[in-house]
Amino acid sequence: MNYPDSVQFLYTLGNEIKTAKLGLQRITQVLDALDRPQDRLHFVHVAGTNGKGSTCAMIASALLAAGRRTGLFTSPHLSEPTERIQIDGRPISAGRFANAFERVHATVERLLADGAIDLHTTYFETVTAMALLVFAEEAVDMVVLEVGLGGRLDATNVVSPDLCVVTPIDFDHEAFLGRSLEAIAGEKAGILKAGVTAVFARQRSEAAAVLNLRAEQLCIPVARTDAWVIDRLLLDARGSRFLLSGELDLDIVCPLAGQHQVENAATAAVALTRLGISEPEIIAGIAQTRWPGRLERVSAHPEIILDGAHNPAGARALAAYIARFYSARRVRLIYGAMRDKAIDEISGVLFPHAQQIIVTAPRQARSLSPESIRQVADHPHLQIAANLRDALAMVRDATPDDAIFITGSLFLVAEARELLVV
Repeated sequence: MNYPDSVQFLYTLGNEIKTAKLGLQRITQVLDALDRPQDRLHFVHVAGTNGKGSTCAMIASALLAAGRRTGLFTSPHLSEPTERIQIDGRPISAGRFANAFERVHATVERLLADGAIDLHTTYFETVTAMALLVFAEEAVDMVVLEVGLGGRLDATNVVSPDLCVVTPIDFDHEAFLGRSLEAIAGEKAGILKAGVTAVFARQRSEAAAVLNLRAEQLCIPVARTDAWVIDRLLLDARGSRFLLSGELDLDIVCPLAGQHQVENAATAAVALTRLGISEPEIIAGIAQTRWPGRLERVSAHPEIILDGAHNPAGARALAAYIARFYSARRVRLIYGAMRDKAIDEISGVLFPHAQQIIVTAPRQARSLSPESIRQVADHPHLQIAANLRDALAMVRDATPDDAIFITGSLFLVAEARELLVV
């Protein structure tokens, strides 16, 4: 099967969130049939609501700077599914992706024929199995593995990690994970394992209590970023620099924009100390991190910034960024979202920071119509565009002092990158 066919088949399995089948039985049986590639690997397992992708990228970058052959598994992708499976900072080739898919798919089909499993693995389960297979074949030294949804029943939770990391926990995917922070934190805490050190980012009190209790029950050592001091913080629109002091002093230069990335960088740095990575390697690796689509500046004249602020926590982070660095300028915001998002809360947080709002629809079947967004969003200068191209046409008169933000769904951000990134 070639790459386009493999991608098309994955899409026929349905949206990976909408068709999520939480549980480990199916993925475990598939991996058993593939000779358990996960058992030949070492893992950093990362859960959380926001920041887990950025934190994974920083950890992987520093492992690479330390000379470790590194696998990185993240989701979702921006442009191509191959981005989800990276080795030494590069997505695997289309051919390698298709080959891994064909092997996993054939195994699934055989198990289905034998009655060993009830349904085909989901999109996310299939790609998880593919990633583990590729990483084992490449004999990488360490895999940085991002949880897809929750933690306890996520397909990635079949591994025995060397380190568990939990980034800040907030509300998202409540239909799957629970309606309270305590319930959501309980799902994230499901990645914690007896005998495995954990790193906890700063948490809201409700989430911290759940994580701490689970760690106590497992009798595991925990490194908390709130035990480290962030000092001499210099923050600008392109990133940050700060001194992180705890068991050692680290002069961190974070190239990812936004104050929320300070905590993500601190979490990555503390995790890396637990992996035995040296101070110079931690500093160099974090400084070299790239993570597209998150406060990514893709044009200077006019200034255009892309950010996948797809949930309330992401909206708060983007709102804080605009308030800090763009409050004296006219902000023009293009927004689109999926139907399962808290549009009323997100728009209430984000829209007051813009002088003009253009709501549109990402090029996806699950996208929320602009008309539906207008019904719940309150803004005196809100316009509708049928698609992103039309929305961009509506800001063609932007002046050098204007700042254009394209945000909401990562699908919309990916479309914008296709149109704007050369």
